[in-house]
Amino acid sequence: MIAWFAKNHVAANLLMITILLAGVFSIKSSIPLEVFPSFESEIVNVTVALRGSTPEDAEQGVAIRIEEAVQDLQGIEKITSTSVEGAATVRIEADAATDVRDLLADIKSRVDAINTFPVDAEKPVIAIAQRIRDVISVTIASDYGEKEIREFAEQVRDDLLRLPQVTQVALDAVRDYEISIDVNQSKLEQYQLTLSEISSAISNSSVDISAGNVRTDGGDVLVRNIGQAYRKDEFEKVVIKTNTDGTFLYLEDIAQVNDGFEETPLRARFNGQQGALIDVFRIGSQSAIDVADAVKNYIDERQDTLPEGFVLSYWDDDSEIVKSRLNTLITNALQGGFLVLILLTLFLRPSIAFWVSIGIPVSFMGAFIVMPFFDISVNIMSLFGFILVLGIVVDDAIVTGENIYRHTQTASSGIEAAIKGTQEVATPVTFGILTTVAAFMPLAFIEGQRGALFAQIPVIVIPVLLFSLIESKFVLPSHLKSLRLRSEKTKQSKFSAWQQRFADGFEASILRYYKPLLSLAIRNRLTTIALFVGVFILILAFITSGWTRFVFFPRIASETARGNVTMPVGTSFDVVDAYVEKMSNAAKTLQDKYRDDKGDSIILNTLAITSQEKGRVRFEILPADQNESGIGTAQLVKEWRELIGPLPGAENLTFRAEFGRGGDPIDIQLSATDLQTLEQVASEVKERIRTYPTAFEIADSLSDGKEELQIELTEQGYAMGMSNSWITRQVRDAYFGSQIQRIQRGRDDVRVMLRFPLSERQSIAKLNDMLINTPTGGKVPLSHVATLKPGKSPSAIKRIDRYRTVNVTADVDKNATNMTTLNADLNQFLTELMSKYPGVSYTLEGEAREQADSFNSLAWGLVFVFFIIYCLLAIPFKSYLQPIIVMSVIPFGAIGAIIGHWIMGMDLTIMSLLGLMALIGVVVNDSLVLVDFINGKVRAGEKVFDAVLIAAQSRFRPVMLTSLTTFIGLMPLLFEKATQAQFLIPMAVSLGFGIIFATFITLILVPVNYLLVEDVKNLTTRGKNKLVTQLS
Repeated sequence: MIAWFAKNHVAANLLMITILLAGVFSIKSSIPLEVFPSFESEIVNVTVALRGSTPEDAEQGVAIRIEEAVQDLQGIEKITSTSVEGAATVRIEADAATDVRDLLADIKSRVDAINTFPVDAEKPVIAIAQRIRDVISVTIASDYGEKEIREFAEQVRDDLLRLPQVTQVALDAVRDYEISIDVNQSKLEQYQLTLSEISSAISNSSVDISAGNVRTDGGDVLVRNIGQAYRKDEFEKVVIKTNTDGTFLYLEDIAQVNDGFEETPLRARFNGQQGALIDVFRIGSQSAIDVADAVKNYIDERQDTLPEGFVLSYWDDDSEIVKSRLNTLITNALQGGFLVLILLTLFLRPSIAFWVSIGIPVSFMGAFIVMPFFDISVNIMSLFGFILVLGIVVDDAIVTGENIYRHTQTASSGIEAAIKGTQEVATPVTFGILTTVAAFMPLAFIEGQRGALFAQIPVIVIPVLLFSLIESKFVLPSHLKSLRLRSEKTKQSKFSAWQQRFADGFEASILRYYKPLLSLAIRNRLTTIALFVGVFILILAFITSGWTRFVFFPRIASETARGNVTMPVGTSFDVVDAYVEKMSNAAKTLQDKYRDDKGDSIILNTLAITSQEKGRVRFEILPADQNESGIGTAQLVKEWRELIGPLPGAENLTFRAEFGRGGDPIDIQLSATDLQTLEQVASEVKERIRTYPTAFEIADSLSDGKEELQIELTEQGYAMGMSNSWITRQVRDAYFGSQIQRIQRGRDDVRVMLRFPLSERQSIAKLNDMLINTPTGGKVPLSHVATLKPGKSPSAIKRIDRYRTVNVTADVDKNATNMTTLNADLNQFLTELMSKYPGVSYTLEGEAREQADSFNSLAWGLVFVFFIIYCLLAIPFKSYLQPIIVMSVIPFGAIGAIIGHWIMGMDLTIMSLLGLMALIGVVVNDSLVLVDFINGKVRAGEKVFDAVLIAAQSRFRPVMLTSLTTFIGLMPLLFEKATQAQFLIPMAVSLGFGIIFATFITLILVPVNYLLVEDVKNLTTRGKNKLVTQLS
């Protein structure tokens, strides 16, 4: 096959062109471009709205019933429920072996069969959790009121949806429309009406009803009533009843109709002005860059026609991240490719360098062909896969090209050099690629939240390597057959003559320096191996003594800073909003402080949102590669925190300025049946965490709760024939309100609510005086038939696998903390604490849980990699011992990777470990080719000692070149400043430095180990022969 392609250059060129064209076609038609990879969730959410309910009502009436209905279904890993005011959500996690769609169908049928939900419960919404990410957000800011801002936001939303590139948008940070009908108690008395009578009158009048067809001779004629009210004035004209004198009582006579927003307060500010957001999403095969560019072009064009007093801008443009990654890939590819070209030109020939480098785009295009079959998009993780493989991809082509070049010195023709040179290294090169493939494969099966992200890398790397193998075996030889032989005397250019002298000089220096050194090492092989083992133990001692810290996921400064405040449930909205405004003003102070000579600040925009008892403030700064001030988000957040100071009464106040945070460094989940016990245990755990000097922002998921009044019927009430539900229903209708209708007005779903006006719902005295309708038609004050018992209601109730749970969380200064020691100490304390509280159990969640999941996967992955690599080496060598010679360089590669982290001033991270795993497959390649070459020489009749010297001398150049090209290919990434690249760099450090270190080890250790194995074999053979002689 190799010979046929080498002789038939047309077939080889057509194969190359086909791969290139198919790759381009795949990019253009089948591969979407997005920021982060989208993958199907393994979670089914069941949400039931129970408007006006307390968290305990939602738990008892909804959450527990759903949990009990689905708990025995097969394929469920975990059931989590959260009950809050007005709703309950049950989150059902499928296990790895279960198809989430099948589980969805089973859950749907079980939940639909529940007939004991409270009367006011809305229809359950059952769906697979979607992870849709917005590409960009459009911001609208103005000094006008909420209604004007919302109306203009709707105009902008409709304009965006008309753009061909935009399909999905959503209004954010705005309240939903609501038509509120407020009826005074005095009016009800005056006109002898009840709220339920008004509700029935509106429902019966405001309605569209079809009445069928009239079958006339001329055809059918539709008959219908059009009476549905949609606006304030239409509702005001609804007839409530007809008076005895024949006049009508309209709704406007007895009620105040407000066509405004729902009562739940919400306020958004963008750069200090009241505003609204429109989130724009990428769906299907849409390109994130195309979507964002279309939105930004619309904003630019709209500036000239903006209504006075409005500011239209954008925020959170994630497409810039993709552009940054693409630029990094293209820059790295060009830089890496150029450096590889120079390197190969110096040591081999310009023509070899050119044809070897052509393998890079061919291999990349091969991966693009495969990507749609695995549903992989172009995103920051898949782009990193390409950057990572850039230096590795040419290894097989270098080994093949260098061997063909070596054969041109002795072959009689170019075609003979090409065929023999390729065939000679075909087996070791093929198995070398397969070992690298095996090393990257476990990355596809890592568990934990980030597992699906890591899985993108092998799906890119493996096809690239396999296509590079195809290119180096079938395309490269046909191009290198035209190489000039050394025996041919032709006129050379000055550059060619200089390059030839350089290459010859390099070979001479191998003979002058490397050969004597190797000869000395293999003559004194026991001393050499002792020296290597000694250095290995010494460096290992440095690592284990704490010189190298392990941080599961490092703190990487983000380009966005976040501040979140949570006040006790029931806190006045104005109090919460005042705190949010204080935080926003502090960010504005920082913005003004850090302005340059042109008046531009490193802080670009500020967004503040207040919703009920929670507030959040965010500001974004210049990207790292544009920020020349040297001031990052970490410093800004420190100053921001100081400017804000303490916020009296706040339950939680947290600040974040990091990228890729998966969970809290400390997150302890406590489970029990009794909420009071959980509160006690959580309190003790928090006290323990406070003893750690580097822990801060210590909090739990319990809230102080909300004040509540429990209605209890008195004996007088029972005597009048009333029940708890009779009274509570009337109070609910008056205070929470009854939903009369839900109408579709354009794109908006609008509720029509009937209740008392706000002025009559603002004091407990008014509640006591509320008139209750009796079963006999009379009216009595609530205080005559019921008492109001004060109490407390939790703000949220969380349950996991049918037990109530509380999470105690804390942040940690990772730069000054050994998390392994901290977690061990915490585990010991918690074990002792659980013995005091028998009904309570705990688990470590957050980063600790993710670390445990990932390490478990890595451990099995490591076993798999070592076994597969051993098998892939044993097969071509036909030996059980020789694979161990090749694999002996692996520990030294790992040492090199750790030294690389020391040089770069980095901690070891999960990405470093993934890099080490990938390194295992790459470092054995050079050793594999070297041992295969020694075996070839031994088979040809050379003495083992001479064979080792000749092979090592011959393979010095390709071993060195493959290692240097890998390192040089990764070098641009090692010094990358972009924020999104920071957490990926440790993987590149492990690969790059590990390979460089292992190369020098390979050139000495492998020949020494080969001879040591031969010595053992000879000793065994002599011992066996001596034993046979003695026995005979």
